[in-house]
Order: sequence, then structure tokens, then C-alpha cells
Amino acid sequence: QVQLIESGGGLVQTGDSLRLSCTASVGTISNYAMGWFRQAPGKEREFVVGISWGGVTTNYVDSVKDRFTISRDNPKNTVYLQMNSLKPEDTAVYYCAANSRGRSWQPSSYDYWGQGTQVTVSS
Repeated sequence: QVQLIESGGGLVQTGDSLRLSCTASVGTISNYAMGWFRQAPGKEREFVVGISWGGVTTNYVDSVKDRFTISRDNPKNTVYLQMNSLKPEDTAVYYCAANSRGRSWQPSSYDYWGQGTQVTVSS
């Protein structure tokens, strides 16, 4: 079992940056592909980015390409999401998740989820 804890969210202005962290407080992430998702009020949970077990392969949703960067530090049991040039439409609760089957954009394929961290971007 893996328990994930996200941190790093907050209230920022358009164009600012934030770095989210996702740490496993129980278990290890090294056996899992990891993903970041987000959910805005009234909308479905949306895939943002995924990273493979070893961190070599990533895939991003088009709306965040060239602005967001995912990375992982397996010895630290942590995945990061660097978010630059933030826009109001990035406002959402951000969740990290672990997938034993590999990278996927489908939320239903993920085994474990964190509780989420709020990111609010003001215009």
C-alpha cells in the first residue's frame, strides 16, 4: 500500500510559478508510474502529466506543455510538478496518483491517490 501526500499549492498571480510535491508517507513510489491530475469546480478530474517508473518517459496534456515539468526522486519517495507561467485556467485541486500498470491518462487505472492540494491563480 502507498499513501501519498501532496503539498506546495497556494494562491498566486498569473505568470507566477509553483512547485508541487507528492511524497509517499507509507510504501514506496519506485514500483509505480506516477501521475498528476487536477479537478476544477464543476468539472471532471483531468489528466495533467504522467511519468514512468524510472523517470525517463513523460507525457503531458497539451494545455500545460512547455509550462509544467514533472520529475521524480525515487530515493526521496517524491514526485514533483514544477508549474511555470501559471494561468487562471490552471486553478484546480491537484492530485498525485500511483499506477502499478504504467503511465496512463485514465484516472480509473490508478491504484492510489493523495488528498489533493489547491492551486488558485488570480488574474
